[in-house]
Amino acid sequence: MSPDEIGPEAFDDLVRDALDQLPDEAAALVADMAVVVREQPDRDEVEPGTLLLGTFRGVPHTATGSRIPGSLPDLITLFRVPILAVCASPEEVGPRVLKVLGHEVGHALGLSEGELRARGWA
Repeated sequence: MSPDEIGPEAFDDLVRDALDQLPDEAAALVADMAVVVREQPDRDEVEPGTLLLGTFRGVPHTATGSRIPGSLPDLITLFRVPILAVCASPEEVGPRVLKVLGHEVGHALGLSEGELRARGWA
């Protein structure tokens, strides 16, 4: 079985598993967010020559402290097709989903790319 044989439902299960593996602090933050899976990003979301695995849309909690009352929830999007494309085997998909999710949660916490790399989430 190759990674791209992991269908949307099985991928969603891997995302749920990744959410369950988050540390308590991160899980509490994600509880106030929307986490969605899309097949792939739209062309206008990606710079040419890059592979986008996930995004965080919202205001980092270091800037607000928490969700602003009356605002839409922050959003983490994971892109199934690109995540599968960087995995050599089905066994790599679950850990990669967790890493991408952790990376986007890091952005929600206000961490820079450098800080995420230092923590192993980039």
